[in-house]
Amino acid sequence: MKIESVDFFYLSMPEVLDIGDGSQDALLVRVRAGGFEGWGECEAAPLPSIAAWMCPRSHSACKPVRDSVLGQTLDGVADITRIGNLVRENSLDLLQADHTLSGVDIALWDLLGKKLGQPVWKLLGYKQSFAKTPYASVLFGDTPQETLKKGRAATAAGYRAAKFGWGPFGRTTVAADRDQLHAAREGLGADGLLLVDAGTVWVDDVARAAQVLPALHETRALWLEEPFVSGALDAYKALSIQAGSLKLAGGEGAHNIWMARHMMQHSGVGYIQIDCGRIGGISVAKQAADDAVARGVTFVNHTFTSHLALSASLQPFAGLEKDVICEYPVEPKPLAVEMTANHLKRDANGSVRAPDTPGLGITPDLLAAKKYLVPVEITVGGKALYSTPPL
Repeated sequence: MKIESVDFFYLSMPEVLDIGDGSQDALLVRVRAGGFEGWGECEAAPLPSIAAWMCPRSHSACKPVRDSVLGQTLDGVADITRIGNLVRENSLDLLQADHTLSGVDIALWDLLGKKLGQPVWKLLGYKQSFAKTPYASVLFGDTPQETLKKGRAATAAGYRAAKFGWGPFGRTTVAADRDQLHAAREGLGADGLLLVDAGTVWVDDVARAAQVLPALHETRALWLEEPFVSGALDAYKALSIQAGSLKLAGGEGAHNIWMARHMMQHSGVGYIQIDCGRIGGISVAKQAADDAVARGVTFVNHTFTSHLALSASLQPFAGLEKDVICEYPVEPKPLAVEMTANHLKRDANGSVRAPDTPGLGITPDLLAAKKYLVPVEITVGGKALYSTPPL
């Protein structure tokens, strides 16, 4: 079958706040081929991602993503790999291409799974989808008291782990950071797994980051995520040596396989966190998962938006029995909740797993999505190159 159409839908909350919450807007992707329909989601600014799909060609290595996708044959897994490689070759100098490709690749896997009647994880070569332990992914409160409440709420809701991130953490004093960490620990109780996300706040300042290590050890944090920006590998390595038993986590900023590999090789991280909506889709995330196994690094999904993105993020490591920690958004905006008709719910043991149904097993709620749809038209030289299709 041939890829007949690829459509993008920019969804947004009425007001987008200046907070570390990626669930405030979304770029939904629809692919149609052979009478089937697949859905994906890009984790990137929607408008540049749409532009990368259809922008005029700049030169032979800077073509729009569209030129490498439309009309391509899609009959098996090898075709998805081939299409991805073609995009990377033809859009080498189009830096948004991997973000745009991510949503397209996810939708291709969803469509192929539906055509073949198989869940995506089986198409990836796994024989079984193992249960994962979801951690409640929340932002630090503005005060330790708010953080304490969030921790207690996560525990009351049955979560055995929670990650606190961003907010005021790392932005004022070491004492304030310590108060936040102790509030999180108190809220989770003695047995809860505490994960901490610094949101790249220290850029590459190893000395400042190291000042928080004693409090992280006091509160028995399992990992410190993204203390520095993605490319600061020397800083990661230096802090990982000082951190001792505390592991560093990172990788969500990787938007190709080489960035992920460099982080695993050179930064000293114990956990590699990959976002399918950024790295180039499920295809590249699976490569990263395979590399993580080979290097003894624990693979963790990264996702903070809808359950369509959540399902996509689970597929690349669904069959890894030992890599069990799973990010699970618990504070998404209404847009991210309402844009899908079904959700990946925790079972009686508090676990989640990739669905057994064909494709990704998640269906967009188009009626709900229309409430958040932002019409887009891109005009160049008086000619409309793109306008939002009917949803």
